[in-house]
Amino acid sequence: MPAQKHSLVLTYLQITFFAAVILYFGKTLFIPMFFGLLVAMVMYPICHWLEEKKWPRSLAITACLLIVTTVIAGLVALLIWQINALREDAPVIIKKFKEQLPGIQQWLSDALGVTATMQNDWAEKLLENGGNILAGTINNVINTLFMFFIIPVFTALFLFHRKVFVQYLQSIAGEKYRHQLDDILQESIYTYFNFIKGMVLVYLIVGILNSIGLLALGIRHAILFGMVCAIMTIIPYIGIFVSALLPISIAWITTDSVWYPLGVIAVFSFVQYLEANVIFPKVVGTQLHVSTWATLVAIIAGGILWGVSGMILFIPFVAILKIVTDNIEEWKPLNLLLGRK
Repeated sequence: MPAQKHSLVLTYLQITFFAAVILYFGKTLFIPMFFGLLVAMVMYPICHWLEEKKWPRSLAITACLLIVTTVIAGLVALLIWQINALREDAPVIIKKFKEQLPGIQQWLSDALGVTATMQNDWAEKLLENGGNILAGTINNVINTLFMFFIIPVFTALFLFHRKVFVQYLQSIAGEKYRHQLDDILQESIYTYFNFIKGMVLVYLIVGILNSIGLLALGIRHAILFGMVCAIMTIIPYIGIFVSALLPISIAWITTDSVWYPLGVIAVFSFVQYLEANVIFPKVVGTQLHVSTWATLVAIIAGGILWGVSGMILFIPFVAILKIVTDNIEEWKPLNLLLGRK
């Protein structure tokens, strides 16, 4: 019996290893495909409702894609508007940064022991690598444009051929798990529809509150920073810290006072507290009920395999796996690790 258990564990480890290898080297295909699948799951209830109203499937799918496109276009337009305003103030910000630079260098030298020579060496290396950074930026822009094109294609294909994909899953599951499969699919689709619908409203409320707080402090481009920080919370734990660095730095450079950066930190901290303890529980009616441990593992594993896209996508993967373990008795031990008790 112990030998059988050892063999079973070894088999699971081998499956996990080869799955990770396939996911890593196939990320060019899998990232847009799974984003498309997630969007299709969220849009399915709307598409199904339109089809019940006698809309042709192709027209219902087109309407769903237009909804998603309109939302994304609105966010992009808002960001472009604020970025243009930030660009107009860029000369003033750069001038103030140059004025503050000696003080920053002195602080780095006194507090952290980073000498002026070391700082100059780092600056020279950064300039030397400027071409590589520019090339990397251009490559990322091209990849993003490709994603914006291919994700709607995958979404439309998943929605249009959904019966074929369900039949495929049924053939894999067999008669033994046919009933559980139907429950898993229905629960996954409607859970994510309600969850994403609630989260969109949460991001909107958080963005408005962030912007109001920054406006009250007199921080320029408050709407840009407030909305970006709200959107970046889609990456749990990490997004808010990364996105807050720019407004904190701008507040420090443009005001010549440490109190304004502290005020920005206080605004974001207070809004995040409200989001976690008041806004999210009240607005999001259906939650994923995934444990903090499983969420952190998903974020780290996703970051290793697929970068930022993995941090976003692996949480839905774990949530779907949680739904699977809720419905299949043999997977109950794994449910103990994934579930929030």
